[in-house]
Amino acid sequence: MDGTAAPAPTTPHAPAAFALLGTVQATLIFTITIIGVPLPDIGREFGLGSADLVLLSAAYGLPFSGLLLFGGRLADRYGGRRIFTAGLVVFGLASAIAAFAPGFAVLVAVRFAQGLGAALTAPAAMAVLRAVYPEPAAYRRAMATWGGLSVLGAAAGNLASGVLTTWVSWRWMFAAPVAVAALALLLTTRHLPTARPVDARRPGLDPLGAVLATLGITLAGYGLTVTGEHAWTSTTVLVPLAVAAVLLGAFLIVERRVTDPLLPPGFIADPRRVLGLVGVLLAATGTGLVSFLLSLYLQQERGWSPLATAGAFVPFTLALIVTSRVAGPLIGRYGPGRITVAGLAVGGVGLLLLAGLDDTTGYALGLAPGLVLLPAGASLIFAGTAVLATRDVPAHQAGLAGGVLNTAMELGPTVGLAALMSVAATRADVIVGYAWAFGAGGAVFLLAALAALRSVRTEH
Repeated sequence: MDGTAAPAPTTPHAPAAFALLGTVQATLIFTITIIGVPLPDIGREFGLGSADLVLLSAAYGLPFSGLLLFGGRLADRYGGRRIFTAGLVVFGLASAIAAFAPGFAVLVAVRFAQGLGAALTAPAAMAVLRAVYPEPAAYRRAMATWGGLSVLGAAAGNLASGVLTTWVSWRWMFAAPVAVAALALLLTTRHLPTARPVDARRPGLDPLGAVLATLGITLAGYGLTVTGEHAWTSTTVLVPLAVAAVLLGAFLIVERRVTDPLLPPGFIADPRRVLGLVGVLLAATGTGLVSFLLSLYLQQERGWSPLATAGAFVPFTLALIVTSRVAGPLIGRYGPGRITVAGLAVGGVGLLLLAGLDDTTGYALGLAPGLVLLPAGASLIFAGTAVLATRDVPAHQAGLAGGVLNTAMELGPTVGLAALMSVAATRADVIVGYAWAFGAGGAVFLLAALAALRSVRTEH
C-alpha cells in the first residue's frame, strides 16, 4: 500500500478509484502522442527547422522517462496520494500554459514541465492503486486491466490530434490534459484513500542515485532521439550516449553501496519480471513504430490528410479496446506469462504483415490486418506484463514498481524506435526502409516469444 498504513474505514469504493487513476494514466500517455500529427503545423507557425521539431517532439518524453524512478521513490517515501496530487498540479498547470505558448522556447519549456509532472504522477498512481487493492488477487486483476490503459491513451492521442488539426487549432490538444488534471484534483480527496507513510519503512531518497539515473536516462533518450536527424557516428549522438553510459554505470555502482538504493540490485532479477519489462518495452516500441511510420507514410508518401490518417487508426483503437476487455479473464485462466507470449506472437505477425508495405499498398487488405493484429497483441502484452512486473512486489515498493514499469514503457519509443529506424535507414528507398523496420520489429517480437516460452511452461 505505497509504503503506508492501511486505508481508513472510509476508503472509497475501488471501481471509482480505479476509474480516476486509470483515466489519469491514459491521459499521461495521450499527452505524448498528441504532438505527432500537428508537428508540421506547429513548425510552420513558429518557423521551425527539423532539429527544432525533434526537440519539441522529445521535450515531454525525456523528463518523463528520466525521472520515473525518483518519482516512484518519492511515492514510496511520502505516500502515493500526496505525490499524485503534486504531480497533477505541475502537469495541469504546464498543460494550460502550453495551450497559450507564444513561441517555440515557451512550448518546449512547458512540454518539459508536463513531463516532470507526469514522472511524479504515473508511479504515484500505481502506488495508490496498491492501496486501493491491498489483497494480492484483486491487485493482480486490477493490474491486468491497468496494463492496456497506456496504449489506449496513445491511440486516442493519435485520433484526437488528427481531428483537432483538421478542424481547429493544434492548441486545443491541451484542453484534455487540463480538464483531466483539474477533474482528478477535485475528485482525489473523495475517491482515493488517505494513507500516511510508516516511519519505520520509509526509504531514503538516495539523491546521488536519483541524479545519476535521471541524467543518464535523459541523455540516453536524447542521444537516441536525435539519431533520426544525425548519423550514429556524429558527436551530436555519440557524446550524449557516451556520457549517459558513464552516468548509468556509476548509478549501478552507487546502488550497490547505498543503504536504500533507488533501484535495489535484485529487484529486476526475477525472470518473470524481466519478461514483463522486456515485453512492455517491445509493445511500446511496436505501437510507437506503427503510429510514427504509418503517419509519415500515409501523409508524405500517399498524400492523405491528417483527418484521413487519424481515421486509418480507428481499427487500431477498436482492436485495443476489444482485446483489453478479454485480456483480464484470459490472464486469470492461463496466467500472465502465457498471455504475454501469445501477445508477442500475435503482435509479431501483425508487424510482419505490415512489412509487405510498398507504394501501392491498399488499406483494406494491405494495412488493416496489421493494424488489427499488432494492437491486439500489444494489448495482451501490456496486460500480462503489468501483472508480471508487479508480481510479489512488497506494498512499500509499489511506487518503485510503478517507476520501473513506466520507465520500460517510455524507453520503447526511444531505444526501440531508434534501433528500428536505423534498420530503415539502410535502404535508399524510404518506403522499402519502412517495410524493413516493420519486418525487423516482427522478427524481434517472435524471437522474444520463443525465448520466453521456456519460462512460462510451468505457469499456473
